[in-house]
This record gives sequence, structure tokens and C-alpha cells, in this order.
Amino acid sequence: MNRIWFMMIVGSICFLLWTDPANTLNYMIDASSSALELAIELCAVYAVWLGMLEIVEQSGLSNKLAKLLRPIIKKLFNVEDIETQKAIALNMSANILGLGNAATPMGINAMKRLDDGSGKATPAIIMLIVINSTSIQLLPTTIIGLRASAGSTNPSDIILPTIIVTFCTFFLGILLVKICNKIFFKNKTMASANKKGEKK
Repeated sequence: MNRIWFMMIVGSICFLLWTDPANTLNYMIDASSSALELAIELCAVYAVWLGMLEIVEQSGLSNKLAKLLRPIIKKLFNVEDIETQKAIALNMSANILGLGNAATPMGINAMKRLDDGSGKATPAIIMLIVINSTSIQLLPTTIIGLRASAGSTNPSDIILPTIIVTFCTFFLGILLVKICNKIFFKNKTMASANKKGEKK
């Protein structure tokens, strides 16, 4: 990933030097200033919701949330460990609130707990990645913050379209993972049977 970002940065600078070398430095300074301003404006949004998530964790509501989501988590991930269920529940909650960056540490924690040590992505890990990528968002906090910082007159008017779109992608993603897992498992079983037959 670092190499990709490095190539993008170098490519952008080279393009600027080719098209408008006189203003390259000015463009770079303006872009840095804009990025810093945006980061400061988003700090307030993230401070509120990260604080809420911390309250949820400290008050024990995370355990109740895990219990509430346990039937769904057990069905999707086939996991019995309570701590893993809680990590997945918090990850899903952060995504539902539109806090993708806040969901990342919880997602990494859940992924470590789902890892079977084989060095390969398990069906549960794949499901977690897909759910994080296609998560239902009842409140797209980050996008609302970006729209507000860009001067939108009604930054929250995307809530309903976001809910509809993310519901569709969420269920489609889960369906595709289930289908792919069945195909992969079937091929793996057939390959194992063929190997056993060859040995005999």
C-alpha cells in the first residue's frame, strides 16, 4: 500500500511539473492547507461519535449489543467466542454510524480473533471484510461532515439514499460471499477426494 501511495504522489508531482511547473509548489501548499482544514473540521464529528462508542464500551452496552446481534453474528460468522462476537458487534455498530475509521481498530481486533493461524483468509474473515466494505449505514456521519465542510446547504439530505443503497450492497455482498464459499468448499472437497483416490 505504501508503494501505491508513493507512486501516486510521484506521478501527481511529475504531472504538475509537466503541465504547470511554475505553480507546482503553490498547488502543493494549497492542497496541504485544504487537507489540514478538512482534518480539523472532521475532528469534531469523530470526537462526538468516538466518545459515544467509548461510553458504549465502558457502560457495558457493548455486551448487550453483542447479545442483540449474536444470532446474526453466529449465523454469518459461525463463531461462539463472546469476545469475538463483541468485537464484531462494535465494528458493525461503528460502520452503521458511518464511522469507517473508528470501526477499523475493532475490525482488526475481530479479524485477529477470527484468524485460524493458517495464513489464509477464512470464510469468516472474508465475510467480515465484505461486511465492512458494504456495511449498512443508518447515519453516514463522515459523508455528512464532508458535505458540511464543503458548504452544503443541507448536508444530511443523503441519509435516505445512503440507507437504501447500503442495504442493497450489504445483502448482495453477503449473498455473494455465501455462494463463493459454497463453490470454493465444493471444489476443495472434490480436490481432496481426487487426491485420496490417486494415493489409493
